[in-house]
Amino acid sequence: MQNHLLVVDDELDIVKPVAAFLERAGFRVTTAGDGIEAQEKIAEIGPDLVILDVDMPRMNGRAVLRSLRGEGNDIPVILLTKYGEASERAQAIGEGADDYLNKPFELIELEARIRAILRRVQKGMPSLTAAQKLTSYGLVVDRVTQRIYHDGQELTLTPRAATLLIYLMMHPDEPLTRDRLLDAVWGWDYATGLRAVDQRILELRRVLDEDSSAPRFIETVSGVGYRYIAPVSAKQ
Repeated sequence: MQNHLLVVDDELDIVKPVAAFLERAGFRVTTAGDGIEAQEKIAEIGPDLVILDVDMPRMNGRAVLRSLRGEGNDIPVILLTKYGEASERAQAIGEGADDYLNKPFELIELEARIRAILRRVQKGMPSLTAAQKLTSYGLVVDRVTQRIYHDGQELTLTPRAATLLIYLMMHPDEPLTRDRLLDAVWGWDYATGLRAVDQRILELRRVLDEDSSAPRFIETVSGVGYRYIAPVSAKQ
């Protein structure tokens, strides 16, 4: 059975090639030109996943996302944007976006993100995108307040490390490259390169008292990057 995708963007020169590529990749695709139309199409067709541009007339992508999550709709959402500030990314993740891509992007990368999200949903894993809290063993993350607790004790983390941990937990058992983590968490604000990811991973392991040779939470994937290996549950 084909997965049904909704692609929402007011720029036709983006919508048309994206839709054509995804149809060739085996998906059923419906398109919309702004946030209001997106809401109508979501109610009408109930797509399996929505690809939302952030900057659109009438109603922007983040407003659509907030509306969906406010209604209790946990349909997977990938946000597209021309802007790459880390603060916007952190807010979007906190509001329930499953993933985030900067324009311009590679179509093959978009397809990979879509398939990874759909695999996770189809495996019957609990919805992580709309949950206020994520739990994993003794780790509790409040995505609204960005406060993180381990075995009942609140952890002190830098903002980037906290956002990185949330992103990892929202993509459990998925190998994530350093490039992708850098792009997802730092956006266009970074200047230090891939080493910044390793430094924040070290911070997380130190605070979580994690042994990198026998990890409980974050595993190093040789030649790739990192993977969150502990089970993650969603709580309201």
